[in-house]
Amino acid sequence: MKTYQADQIKNISLLGNSGSGKTILAEAMLFNGGIIERRGTIEGNNTVSDYRPIEHENGNSIYSTVLYTEFLNKKLNIFDTPGLDDFSGGVISSLYASDSAVMTINAQNGVEVGTEIHFRHSEKNNKPLIIAVNSLDHEKANFDKSLEMLKERLSNNVVLAQYPVNEGVGFNSIIDLIKMKMLRYAKDGGKAEIVDIPADQADKAAELHAALVEKAAESDEALMELFFSDDTLSEEDVRKGIAKGILHRGIFPVFCISAKNNMGVDRLMEFIVNVAPSITDMPVQVNSKGNEVKPDPAGPVSVYIFKSSIEEHIGEIHYFRVYSGTVTENFDVINSNNGTKERLSQLYVNAGKNRTRVPALTAGDIGAFVKLKNTKTGHTLNAPGNEWKYEGVKYPAPKYRTAIKAVTESDDEKLGEALNKIHLEDPTILIEYSKELKQIIIHGQGEYHLNIMKWHLDNIYKIPTNFNPPKIPYRETITKSAQADYRHKKQSGGAGQFGEVHMIIEPYEEGSKEITSQKINGKDVKISVRDKEEIDLPWGGKLIYVNSIVGGAIDARFMPAILKGIMEKMEVGPLTGSYARDIRVYVYDGKMHPVDSNEISFRLAGRNAFSQAFKKAGPKIMEPVYDVEIMVPSDRMGDVISDLQGRRGIVLGMSSEKRFEVIKAKVPLAEMNKYSTALSSITGGRAMYSMKFAEYAQVPGDVQETVIKAYTAEEEEE
Repeated sequence: MKTYQADQIKNISLLGNSGSGKTILAEAMLFNGGIIERRGTIEGNNTVSDYRPIEHENGNSIYSTVLYTEFLNKKLNIFDTPGLDDFSGGVISSLYASDSAVMTINAQNGVEVGTEIHFRHSEKNNKPLIIAVNSLDHEKANFDKSLEMLKERLSNNVVLAQYPVNEGVGFNSIIDLIKMKMLRYAKDGGKAEIVDIPADQADKAAELHAALVEKAAESDEALMELFFSDDTLSEEDVRKGIAKGILHRGIFPVFCISAKNNMGVDRLMEFIVNVAPSITDMPVQVNSKGNEVKPDPAGPVSVYIFKSSIEEHIGEIHYFRVYSGTVTENFDVINSNNGTKERLSQLYVNAGKNRTRVPALTAGDIGAFVKLKNTKTGHTLNAPGNEWKYEGVKYPAPKYRTAIKAVTESDDEKLGEALNKIHLEDPTILIEYSKELKQIIIHGQGEYHLNIMKWHLDNIYKIPTNFNPPKIPYRETITKSAQADYRHKKQSGGAGQFGEVHMIIEPYEEGSKEITSQKINGKDVKISVRDKEEIDLPWGGKLIYVNSIVGGAIDARFMPAILKGIMEKMEVGPLTGSYARDIRVYVYDGKMHPVDSNEISFRLAGRNAFSQAFKKAGPKIMEPVYDVEIMVPSDRMGDVISDLQGRRGIVLGMSSEKRFEVIKAKVPLAEMNKYSTALSSITGGRAMYSMKFAEYAQVPGDVQETVIKAYTAEEEEE
């Protein structure tokens, strides 16, 4: 394979709802470019991109797949992405590494749930978009309805570049409104025969061509002036206008294909390689130092790892995009994320699991490395002397969580290793080893997402596992002040133990002032502040530790031991065993023994005094509350709000955004279990949501009672 230059390389993501034909379109593209000799089918489990056992079993793409083909002396890198929102990580990383996207639409169904979701991803990543209406050979194909839905649900910038002459069974002809010719295909598709537009289509074609010309002219002032003077544009000028309009998402041109029969695919590929943007047309990448990294083949080598996978008999494969320079085999680079040195001993381009070794790849191209030692997804590799990194792929926050446990305890270590490998391949699966909850918590994009992960554990890694409801990381605090004292005394021959601690505890709020006196046993006791320590707790909130000892009742050297004892009880609250937070402690008196007092005595005295005071201080459970933002079709908004209220959610506001209603609410984490599944059911899968930790808030009394009962029952069971 020859080494292509930046302006000869087009990187394109295939987007669309599951079942819209992305994988079969990729198959036709590779066939037309001569990369494969025959086209595979989903039913035959022999497509280039869906080659993994789980994809064969489910009949749809689970991972994004990196492919390439060559067409008209250009190189086309293709990312076949999953259609289901649970696997959006593959869509987002593919969009990051590509310069534009093709959105496939199933002509039977028009705009589906996945279409809208993927369109939003392309919008958020500001990627140019071409639309391909597929399956026009199906008996239920409805091109006009699909077009109407595209304009209504996606954008008014959708404009026809082609339309079908005879959609349905027997489909083989397309009117191309750029060339103003008809494309006619043989039964097995392939290369079109280009003929004049039939007389019965002339008026319709002329009208639609005029609309396309006007839209193309709108994207450029010079073209607009030319259009006003001549009332039309040449084919070359139309192409220029479309190219400019696509670049700024001012035009979404619509093409007609039957990927299954390889009809219209050659023209779509021709348009992509000639008109779609390359890296030289897109905004220049900016590195972590704020400098532009120009796609210069003679510049310093700089690549970004956007995806990793693990293949049997090979190990880790890291897919990269070249941002600068020319990468060659046996080139030494520095990993800017960890400072380690890597040798790029082998360089590949991939078509699914098939790899072709190449001597070099230049700026703008996509390739793969194997046998790297310290490199992972999201890392930047640079020529020595260049220490910058790239901001990289921004994955969506997780929406679904579950606890996981190996059926056999002896598999615990194997499970940890397997989960780390799964995270390497899919960074949207996050693994949290929670010491607090005594659970391994898995976070993902949805219930189906984590079920697929479990399939891999059961079938690929051979580790039987169970999913369990995840515990909630409650916090405990107090609602009023309380006093307690405790004497620890132990005498059993030899050195004894003695330590007595008197303390007051009270709720802490930012900006609140220390007390100056407290009524204890009917007497006013003056509280003076000798020393104060403000501790930011690892689990959130604060502990304010105030030394109010006067007259040397407790030696200063024992104060750290008392604090250690308090911290031990802060880690195990009395109500649910959860972490305690936001408490101010005053140690105001105590007693020592000249011989028997030591650190352990005061640690135990401090721990027990704190425990007694905590129980008298109106202890309350606090729960994590999340900011939840939901994008929902307006006709389902009432149902979604009603469901949120049933989850103890508080709706903060609503707004409209690009054909959707946006609901902002605060919802307790305890009520968000399996919410992605419920929301999908309520809205027919058309809503999207994100959630982010907001704060800890006190739980209502009835909920607290239920939580304490559940904790007590669990403790008794153990």
